[in-house]
Amino acid sequence: MIYNEEYFIARCELLGVKATEQGNPSVGAVIVKNGEIVAEAAEAGKSKNDITCHAEIEALRLAVKKLQSNDLSECVMYSTHEPCIMCSYAIRYYRVKKLVYLHDVDYLGGITSQMPLLISDIVPPHWGRPPEIVRYRKNLNKMV
Repeated sequence: MIYNEEYFIARCELLGVKATEQGNPSVGAVIVKNGEIVAEAAEAGKSKNDITCHAEIEALRLAVKKLQSNDLSECVMYSTHEPCIMCSYAIRYYRVKKLVYLHDVDYLGGITSQMPLLISDIVPPHWGRPPEIVRYRKNLNKMV
């Protein structure tokens, strides 16, 4: 089966629901390589009492473990929300090729804030270029 961005964003939204059920913000993230999900995670900072357990970082941890590599340059990350600067640091460090996200965030976003780490060229040179960034827009004309 061939999956598309709509499928991966919908999967992120389901993970966001799971996060909410555990008392966390409604954030989900999926990492895809060659069209297949290699890792996915729901926000868990509150339920785990660990600020670093954002959905994006949790998914990155799982992807690195599964792929046995710190190089995720062939991977695409999908997220319900624009990654924060903490998550953006990790995304850049692991050299994720592309980021597709659904919602902007109000504070400390890695793209829209005054600290746009995801698109900045002021990072260590060995991290390479910023990922391709796509703000996903749902097709509201599509019949469900």
